[in-house]
Amino acid sequence: MAPRTKPDPSPIPSVWARPQKPADQPALNRDAIVREAIAMLDADGVEALSMRKLGARLNAGATSLYRHVATKDELMELAVDEVAAEIHVPPAGRPDWRADVTEAAASFRAVALRHRWLSSVLGQAGLAYLGPNLMSFNERLAALFAAAGFAEPSRAIDCVVSYVIGVSTTEAAWLTTVARSGETEAEFVARLMPAAQEVAARHVHLAASFEREDITAKVADPVALREDKFADGMEIVLDGLSLRLSR
Repeated sequence: MAPRTKPDPSPIPSVWARPQKPADQPALNRDAIVREAIAMLDADGVEALSMRKLGARLNAGATSLYRHVATKDELMELAVDEVAAEIHVPPAGRPDWRADVTEAAASFRAVALRHRWLSSVLGQAGLAYLGPNLMSFNERLAALFAAAGFAEPSRAIDCVVSYVIGVSTTEAAWLTTVARSGETEAEFVARLMPAAQEVAARHVHLAASFEREDITAKVADPVALREDKFADGMEIVLDGLSLRLSR
């Protein structure tokens, strides 16, 4: 009796785990597909992206697309990794590691707000972290923390990245709401503020916060307010990491 052969293991469900197929049309390749997908995501969000619509914009049938990208999930992996290339991380070994980490975090936030769909899909985009640009981002951030003296850079990375994703997800949702209103952010806040103050007045601590803060400045420059809040949060995160480092 011939020995039983083991079945082939299931393929890893990621675009990074299989070789790229050759283009069947000179103008149609993976890079072109990803660029167009990002343009659609930036314009209309994740819900508006489909392989059928993408194919129509590229003047290609679905069959041609599937030669390069097997599923929409794979497409999202590629899109996430492509925009990750825009994140700047300073070189490791400079004197002020806190300033360098803050610079990297601010760049990550800027990219996430430029591509407002990014933060909401990072945890859903398959094995996107295997992509070369995200791997490079994590490697450079790990080098910053290692040079600063952190024994386990990955934990510090998780802390910073989780903060940035949390903040940018909320900001992206807010900016999407503002955009749908057809108003500027300052106009939208000015219209919203009286109702917010009225609701806050029913709660002791929230009412006190509204009384302490400069409401006029909130309305006049909500962008600066968001920048200040992000910077303040990063200081808190870095204070905690500094304590860990000192131990």
